Amino acid sequence: MSFIRTVLGDIPPEQMGVTYSHEHIVCRPPYWVEKGEDDLLLDDPEKSKQDIQLFQRVGGQTIVDATAVDYGRDIAAVRHISEETGVHIIATAGFNKGFLWSAKRPGTDETFAAWIERSSIEDLTEFVVREVTEGMEGTTVRGGQVKFGTGYNRISPLEEKVLRAVARAHHETKAPVHSHTEVGTMALEQITLLKEEGVNLEYVSFGHMDRNPDPWLHLKIADTGAFLCFDGMGKIKYGPESTRIQCILELVKRGYEQHILISGDTARKSYYRHYGYGLGLGYILEQWVPRFKAEAEEAGFNGDRLIEAFFVHNPARCFAFKQ
Repeated sequence: MSFIRTVLGDIPPEQMGVTYSHEHIVCRPPYWVEKGEDDLLLDDPEKSKQDIQLFQRVGGQTIVDATAVDYGRDIAAVRHISEETGVHIIATAGFNKGFLWSAKRPGTDETFAAWIERSSIEDLTEFVVREVTEGMEGTTVRGGQVKFGTGYNRISPLEEKVLRAVARAHHETKAPVHSHTEVGTMALEQITLLKEEGVNLEYVSFGHMDRNPDPWLHLKIADTGAFLCFDGMGKIKYGPESTRIQCILELVKRGYEQHILISGDTARKSYYRHYGYGLGLGYILEQWVPRFKAEAEEAGFNGDRLIEAFFVHNPARCFAFKQ
């Protein structure tokens, strides 16, 4: 038996429906607060809710909120948005990446780095397990996935420490695992460490795969059984949509359509429709999906079937707790 853990409770996987696999809804990352980077603060729950409603109007049903503790979660606000809209939201336990850890933990004089440094792997594992089994930020809202991340072309000792703690929390809770890869790098190195921890890669999704549009790398990752999250749709500064679509279709050609997830990683005010007049949470379903289907059909594939896989069937497998 398997289930999906949302901020409002556990649901059967078949209730997820159309799913974005990596977004941010309400967050005030301490690192960016200290830097004065207002664009990276999604700090108005009402505006976030309006974009969630836009997503809902175009057929969206579930969002995976990849905001971890070091990225300034506001789990109470996210729960309230889910209650008001009826959109299922999956929250994230664990951590993000190393450079964020120079900031102070809210309510303390200690940085995240100092906390992670003084904590044992067992201590960090226990923290992540509690976030999945008891609740986050003093609430009863439990995490629906566990997350770790690494830097650009490097894995620091603290990042490795967190990776191992998250892997062990996965074993204890059966929660699915999500990896942040900076600019799509270090996934294979992460896989080596995850294998050392005995993690079955079929429980893992790797984020930002379109930031590193390398078909050879994508095939190596897919061959492990892991999921690849192409989560930069609409971010043309990182590359055109044609590049993303060709990388996805290359995986499909090799028989890996069941390993692909799609999302937008919408983490700036300027990306949101109701904060900064950006493309918003409706863009992927309204504009990207029709284009992808057309290009898939031109390449000889069934576009409707692929979209059903990427947005419905694959997320239902990827984000399930399997008992």
